[in-house]
Amino acid sequence: MLPWDVEDLIFDETRFSGVARLFPLPDLVMFPHVMQPLHIFEPRYRAMLNDALDSDGLIAMSVLSPGWESDYDGRPTVFPQLCLGKVVTHQRLEDGRYNIMLLGMRRARVTAECPATRSFRRAEVEVLDEVYPVEGEATRAEVHNELSRRFQQALPINKNEDADSPVRELLASELPLGVLTDLVSFALPLPMPLKLELLAECDVDRRAALLLDALGAPARHPAAATRPAKPAGFPPRFSWN
Repeated sequence: MLPWDVEDLIFDETRFSGVARLFPLPDLVMFPHVMQPLHIFEPRYRAMLNDALDSDGLIAMSVLSPGWESDYDGRPTVFPQLCLGKVVTHQRLEDGRYNIMLLGMRRARVTAECPATRSFRRAEVEVLDEVYPVEGEATRAEVHNELSRRFQQALPINKNEDADSPVRELLASELPLGVLTDLVSFALPLPMPLKLELLAECDVDRRAALLLDALGAPARHPAAATRPAKPAGFPPRFSWN
């Protein structure tokens, strides 16, 4: 497997063409700041990956809308919110399949899908910036601590595990609140509508509030009222196309 370079961890918006390769899946919502293993085996997605590796290395992880099963081999509808990811390492198997590691880079949304000139789909996308509202500055540190605490309680970490475990060390570090919200959104088995709302939400304080609702605080938003029944594993498993 080819190792990554530190430059792979940087997204240069000035060099992005505004057109992204779409990799739509029915059950994976990707977020910035997280790493996802992917197994690529369909011919059209092998072509997509080869095109990415020959160019900017970017793939836009999108989510298929309900009813996609009837047109999976075509161009079923996708939700507009997506995550631009960068291939940081890849392994080509003997039969042409790939194992890759994709790093989430930026939030984005589809503005128009490109004509079907390739075997894989492409779309014009708008890259979205994170927003840290001024009015949230006074309570942001408190919100950060509470979200970190509730996240650790929800994770399936053995209570006898060393307090200096990598996960605990990560959460104890001074992660920006935006990064923490994305880690929590990705790692926990939240309802799909809530995950999509979190991906579309650029207001960091708003994301944190939605997550705290989902993790047990009094619900302040209908989409956050359903709490996760069972925590997912972290780090994530391979996702298959």
